[in-house]
Amino acid sequence: MSYEYSEDGLVETATQEVLENLGWTVLTAWHQESLATQTDRSDGLLGRFNKSEVILARYLLQALRLLNPDLPHTAYQQTVDLLTEAAADKYLAAINKDKHELLVKGVPVSYQDDKGVLQIKRLQVFDFDQPANNHFLAVRQFEVVGKLYNCRPDVIGFVNGIPLVFFELKAHHTDLRHAFDNNLSSYKTSNPEILYFNAFIILSNGIDSRVGTLTSPYKFFMEWKRIEEDDEGVVSLDTLLRGTCAPRRLLDLFENFLLFDGEGSEITKIMTKNHQYIGVNKVVDQSANIETLKGKLGVF
Repeated sequence: MSYEYSEDGLVETATQEVLENLGWTVLTAWHQESLATQTDRSDGLLGRFNKSEVILARYLLQALRLLNPDLPHTAYQQTVDLLTEAAADKYLAAINKDKHELLVKGVPVSYQDDKGVLQIKRLQVFDFDQPANNHFLAVRQFEVVGKLYNCRPDVIGFVNGIPLVFFELKAHHTDLRHAFDNNLSSYKTSNPEILYFNAFIILSNGIDSRVGTLTSPYKFFMEWKRIEEDDEGVVSLDTLLRGTCAPRRLLDLFENFLLFDGEGSEITKIMTKNHQYIGVNKVVDQSANIETLKGKLGVF
């Protein structure tokens, strides 16, 4: 039986259907990815020059030009170089924290304008206010050639070429704990580069579905039962995907609902819980004056 028709493949297909309904483009890379030539990223399935690349520079450059128009190419290329720069002697969570700050605050670059004057700017990677101005691409079976091992995650969700969402998907009969203990733990140690930019991780066997961060112990991977406050509350892959991966929600979660605590090897990355996300946004939406929020968000 081919992989596409295996039980694991069926859960991937279900994930693809929901993501496409949410506005994502979905591609399968395994056995289908042709590489770009060394001079033109418009070639190839994903525009990668080689399979060690975890950022899809083709889409990142397109987004940089759209969101930061009329700059010299060197400014855009600097941004790509700074984001892809390898971090030596840093723990995975520390790297993730640094990358998150760059993606939220903007990437600092310097260049000379038309008059030869040095300009220093932070280039925006995402348009957090207008989700439609971003490119959402999910890649099934995305093969990565690492320094020590090769890997092929089930699905990676890219926003403007940045790998933000990691999906580890199992067959219905497989205990979800297996995805955490055997698969996710292996990626962290053998191919950590795939998680450098990660916002959050989704584990699912199609029946049990949970979301957490790259530092979350399994017990802190959470169910996401509601999209809106008045929803009945259902544990399902569909609800989790719609609640966290709808473009507006994903960008909101990335910008406003991830927290890093500690330093060095002790960094912990915390993601809001389902009820906290809904509650905080409800207060913000209903508040006519931001001053009225002061001192009233502690409950969340």
